[in-house]
Amino acid sequence: MNPREISERLSGKTDAVVRHLLPNGRIDGQEWRVGSIHGEEGKSLGVRLTGDKTGVWSDFATGESGDLLDLWVKTKGVNLSDAMQEAKSFLGISDTRFHGHRSKQYKSPKMPTCKAVKSNSSVFKYLTEERGLTRETIAAFKVAESCDSIIFPFIHDDKVVMVKRLMLERKNGKKDIRPTSSEQEPCLFGWQAIPDDTRSVSICEGEIDAMSLHQLGFPALSVPFGGGTGAKHNWIENEYDRLERFDEIYLCMDNDAGGNAAIEEIASRLGRHRCRIVQLPCKDANDFLKSGKDTFDLAKHFNDAKTMDPVELKPASHFQDDIIREFYPPDNASLGFFSPWNKVGNKLMHRPGEVTILAGVNGHGKSEGTGHIVLDAIKQGVKACIASLEFKPAKWLYRLTRQGAGIQEPSVPYIQAIQEWFGDRLWVFDVVGTAKADKIIEVFEYACRRYGLKLFVIDNLSKLDIGLDNYDKQRDFVDQLTDFAKDHDCHVILVAHSRKAFDDSNAGGKFDVKGSGAITDLADTVLIWWRNRPKEEKVRKAANNVDSSILEKPDAVVRCEKQRNGEEEPVICLWFDKASHQFLPSYKAKPKRYVEFSVKRFKGEAAL
Repeated sequence: MNPREISERLSGKTDAVVRHLLPNGRIDGQEWRVGSIHGEEGKSLGVRLTGDKTGVWSDFATGESGDLLDLWVKTKGVNLSDAMQEAKSFLGISDTRFHGHRSKQYKSPKMPTCKAVKSNSSVFKYLTEERGLTRETIAAFKVAESCDSIIFPFIHDDKVVMVKRLMLERKNGKKDIRPTSSEQEPCLFGWQAIPDDTRSVSICEGEIDAMSLHQLGFPALSVPFGGGTGAKHNWIENEYDRLERFDEIYLCMDNDAGGNAAIEEIASRLGRHRCRIVQLPCKDANDFLKSGKDTFDLAKHFNDAKTMDPVELKPASHFQDDIIREFYPPDNASLGFFSPWNKVGNKLMHRPGEVTILAGVNGHGKSEGTGHIVLDAIKQGVKACIASLEFKPAKWLYRLTRQGAGIQEPSVPYIQAIQEWFGDRLWVFDVVGTAKADKIIEVFEYACRRYGLKLFVIDNLSKLDIGLDNYDKQRDFVDQLTDFAKDHDCHVILVAHSRKAFDDSNAGGKFDVKGSGAITDLADTVLIWWRNRPKEEKVRKAANNVDSSILEKPDAVVRCEKQRNGEEEPVICLWFDKASHQFLPSYKAKPKRYVEFSVKRFKGEAAL
């Protein structure tokens, strides 16, 4: 929740809030009156209790005013972030906490020997004469110098967590700027210059750009690794909570392709509703400053900043480029991920914005099959989260680790290597038993925005707080899943049970899925997972004299009963490997090692 949302919630309980913050006050007409923000008796400070301005306060002696969150900051003597947390606790709002495995451990930065920037140094001349910055701006950002290098400190809570060095000596015509260590925590530059009560901030593409915006009167932070997409924005997961304090975030990136790409990714994860795009008539903020423009000139561009509100109604011609890409997709297009079995090829795709129902009779291997699909998706570069509601995390992660190794009993170092490989690619919704459907979607949305996850699995529908005969609620939940998948351009796999038939010899179909017919109607893809019990029975009866014609029969069959955006509905025959728990594409196929591993015996070290 951002400050504006919290303040609106507080205004709905204005009477309770003022009695909590200012207990010595008294009702005077439509206002709660006290002497000052310190709460003594008097009438100088008034808080409106009713009407359109409910929750607005003014201190007529000092001229201060604001909303109830501002009042919380003033009366409690805390910063805005702490006030937000206290206010949420007062309102009974609990923050979402997402638990997952993060292999990356950051270290304190390597601090170079440096000192404050001196007036006669080459660094000072560069920053002031070439870049147009003032002495006050340099000091506000605590910029230092080391020989002919500029030292940019990234500071949180008075602690330096990242350092970048800019060498003034040019290499290949460009100045060399880089972090002092690759093990530092990626974060935003400029927090040391952001006032505690600021509710809007700019995010730009360079440390000097942030200093330029600050000098022109606009609080600003800079991304650590420039524009573009992907790993360059790993800082988001580290800064997500700190950025909660801002109602509005102005994206003032470089006016080029990298800057435009960065705007799209940042806004999609921090929330389009509070992001605005600032378009400057030059490359970046520092060029704007050096051109001689002032605060008034910059304010015009901020006032004209574009919102990122969705526009539902568009002419068909608006989608011309998208239509062409459907016919001729570029080589690097994100089409989703393939199934683990090469023989299927692109006949079955798990696409962004879609929901897959994977159903089957209890005990037919749905969960193991789903795990194998997720494992292969991770190998293809997709970050995933699994809500396995029937098993404790260690139990199903044991099975997934076994599938990843391709063997029955991987060594402890191999297990550790696989967990390191999972890293931030695999996350866990840590609930066993019945889970609230709304909570799952809430946490998935959080994980998607903060960590960039693109594959979500719910195993299974029967473990949600939805009655088996509550068809309306089942329909609404699957409808929510489809909306979530489309809104966040991710894929969801929902595991469901099929009705038990007279025996296991028949795989059934999509009409045999338990619950409302809307479950399969709303889904984009429906897969029916069947375990070949008749083969198992024949093998059991034959004991050690099993005919090869029996063994060559598949152990499992996956029938695609629906694929809305595909042109085929393949039937996939699979063979189960007991040692690895992998499903193989042919009778003589060998398990796949998803994480290659070897032991350097002469050093006693494990290596990927």
